[in-house]
Amino acid sequence: MPTHRPTFSQRRRLLQAGSAALALAAGAGAFAQTGARRTLRVGFQKGGGLLGVLKAQGTLEKALAPQGWAVTWHEFPAGPQLLEALNGGSVDVGYTGAPPPIFAQAAGIALVYIGAEPSGPSVEGIVALPDAPLRDAADLRGKRVAVQKGSSANFLLVAALEKAGLKLSDVQPIYLPPADARAAFESRRVDAWAIWDPYLAAIQQAARARVLADYTGLLRPNAFYEASRAFVDAHPRTVAAVLEVLAKAGAWASANPRAVAELLAPQLGLPVEVVETWQRRTTYGVQPLSDALVAVQQKVADTFHAQGLIPKKIDVAAAVWRWNRG
Repeated sequence: MPTHRPTFSQRRRLLQAGSAALALAAGAGAFAQTGARRTLRVGFQKGGGLLGVLKAQGTLEKALAPQGWAVTWHEFPAGPQLLEALNGGSVDVGYTGAPPPIFAQAAGIALVYIGAEPSGPSVEGIVALPDAPLRDAADLRGKRVAVQKGSSANFLLVAALEKAGLKLSDVQPIYLPPADARAAFESRRVDAWAIWDPYLAAIQQAARARVLADYTGLLRPNAFYEASRAFVDAHPRTVAAVLEVLAKAGAWASANPRAVAELLAPQLGLPVEVVETWQRRTTYGVQPLSDALVAVQQKVADTFHAQGLIPKKIDVAAAVWRWNRG
């Protein structure tokens, strides 16, 4: 019996139909699938703070399993890299300081703020080696300062210089991720380093680094949990569930800094005492984004725009998801 061979136009329609089916499947599975289970991909920075606690304890997996979710964890050196991954579809939710989402929003990345964490005055600092002839931010004029561009420490540097009557253009910012910045700092290829915990606690212990400035007396922004807008639109109940887990874990972590340090130290490869220093100056307490919190974040964004660090003014409120706590 002869075999029917489709014509060219028929083959083309078959290919188009196949492509459309693949596209539909990709859209329906925009979030990772593990067998019959959906997978929440969480981005965290080294140590992870509260996310590191959840990762170590398996708390999030236990909470989301009844809803059919698995959880995978993805580590990044700093917030900007994490949000680049969120933009690329590699992670669904993450945690950063205040500036990374501002830079991301200015770049057109479709993220939303889903929750805020308080920020202590001493969890970040601009440091110098103990024998350096630097005493405060005013002494940084003309000096080389290592900092991760677009990070929370980037804002600390801008704000501390402004308080001292200086602009970012009055120093030589050397934009480096934390590991490279530490190497440059210890080898004296830079004069100072603007950095956050646990890197701050580690360099204070290892090199007796002196803090020239922290957030004391400055506008103190929050840290934030973010998610892709597509994920929030598709799974608002799951986002709320994640935040509830974080709220419970945060209450325990704030009351047990030594236990948190013992939990995180193996992940970081740092002594427990160093991690405990970080935890004792950290307060957890995830909360919805109120108008007051949005206003502070807007001031941070406006500061970056005034310094020419982002190309346009942004509206922080336009990227906020309102978490209605149960």
